[in-house]
Amino acid sequence: MSTAILTAAAGPVIRAEARGPFHVHEALTVGPHRLLGEIIQLNGAEIVAQVYEDTTGLVPGVTVEGSGLPLSVRLGPGLLGHIFDGLLRPLAEGPGGVAARRWRFEPRARAGDALLPGATFGVVVVDGREEPCIVPPPAGGKLVELAAAGEVDERAEIGALLLADSTRRALSIATDWPVRTPRPVARRLPPTGPLITGQRILDTLFPVARGGRAALPGGFGTGKTILQESLAKWCDADVIVYVGCGERGNEMAEVLDEFPQLEDPRTGRRLMERAVIIANTSNMPVAAREASIYTAVTVAEYFRDQGRHVALLADSTSRWAEALREVSGRLGELPGEAGYPAYLSSRLADFYERAARVETLSGREGSLTIIGAISPPAGDFSEPVTLHTRRYVRSFWALDPERARARFYPAIHPLGSYSEDAPRLAAWWQANGNSDWARHRERLLELLERQARLERMARIVGRDALPPEQQLALVLAEIVNEALLRQSSFSEVDRYCSPERQSALLRLVIGFIEHAERAVAQGVAPATIAALRGVAHLKRIGEEHGEGHLAEIADFGRRLEGELHAAEAAHAR
Repeated sequence: MSTAILTAAAGPVIRAEARGPFHVHEALTVGPHRLLGEIIQLNGAEIVAQVYEDTTGLVPGVTVEGSGLPLSVRLGPGLLGHIFDGLLRPLAEGPGGVAARRWRFEPRARAGDALLPGATFGVVVVDGREEPCIVPPPAGGKLVELAAAGEVDERAEIGALLLADSTRRALSIATDWPVRTPRPVARRLPPTGPLITGQRILDTLFPVARGGRAALPGGFGTGKTILQESLAKWCDADVIVYVGCGERGNEMAEVLDEFPQLEDPRTGRRLMERAVIIANTSNMPVAAREASIYTAVTVAEYFRDQGRHVALLADSTSRWAEALREVSGRLGELPGEAGYPAYLSSRLADFYERAARVETLSGREGSLTIIGAISPPAGDFSEPVTLHTRRYVRSFWALDPERARARFYPAIHPLGSYSEDAPRLAAWWQANGNSDWARHRERLLELLERQARLERMARIVGRDALPPEQQLALVLAEIVNEALLRQSSFSEVDRYCSPERQSALLRLVIGFIEHAERAVAQGVAPATIAALRGVAHLKRIGEEHGEGHLAEIADFGRRLEGELHAAEAAHAR
């Protein structure tokens, strides 16, 4: 173990004179309180490190000790259902939780078995549920011994593998992994289906593939946190990893209070039973904020390697980028655009590229979907974090302050958002009963784009001066917004919309659009169509007919079609 002598400290950045060999990204401890840090630069005999705890009181001359290992976190049982800081140290511990660190182990393999990396060799019982113990990558081997069922310590050796080179490798129920090193996989797989979020504007217009990458930019008060809570509760992921990175303390406290109370719609139990929260508020050490993103994605990859589908929700990457900027300034590095370091783009790429649908080393399929919130100053989407993020994500969900002020939820702007995954996901929708999904989606986007142009014109000449087909376009666009795109997360009926109900509602709205256009072409006034009794019901269709009421939606569509035929007949007379 190498040592060094502290020579200077500037906030989270320290400098020390090395008395032995060190390497970049090596974890170290500083001073008598053994503050955790990580080396970020080597300048000859001088080491430069960032410290993940408060450096108040440090004085030159104290000892800095290297670990010889990269900054790592311990992955194993007891992660689900708990709240940690940015370095995966527990902030809150439930009964029998992470503080116990002793678990009931039950073997699932026998001596002589050949085990691949990521293979399950046993399970432990945590809070009444079984969690797998997996062979850590990168190498597997022949199991030569394994402990019998019983209470074990997470750090104790409970078995051993004989590797191909005849070396012996100890097994324990928990292992360390460097946070900045992606966990290996056998191969990346192309996306075949969406991550179903239950939000119609996302799944229907701007889907994200399972194993994909999405960005959620929006200014203060546009509903980022509420939308992420909805995604955490309703998306079809097996495990949720939520990282609050540099958010205000009161907002994070609200999340930590509300999140554990959320009910899991799958089981009726607490959502926290399949979730991990990593909390790093704005008043915590800034260097730990920078590490929290890597900690979260490492935890997510650990569950992915178990063959699970994982969703990582990061709120927000802007605060993480600000931490990079502050540490970079302390190092005296040449600033780039808006003061961010020149390597901001590559760091964002490193983070988002760890999302993937994969075949694990043990042959199972798993996925990691990353959804990163962005908090651009003053809602300016041309600032560096938003611009660079757009290069690495395939779904961009732009939150609009005007929609938020109008109490329109989700406040996602349909013209400022996009999904590059949509074309490849059309086959999934077709296989799941909606062969016209791609055509209907394109039709809606064209109508919404036309609405934006016509509203500008209507403000100049007045809506009544527009030709009938243009007046109808404005009526239909309003129906699309109200019937499909508005969806309250507080509604007992409409807070979640399954793919089947989304398809039924989409067919209903598209059918009405096509019939209304034919009626206007035959001379029916747009005002007559807007005044139909069924239109008011259509705008509330999501609230009126919840899950399990697809037949009622189809019946209503037929009644609405009858009203249009009656309007045509009345005009003909």
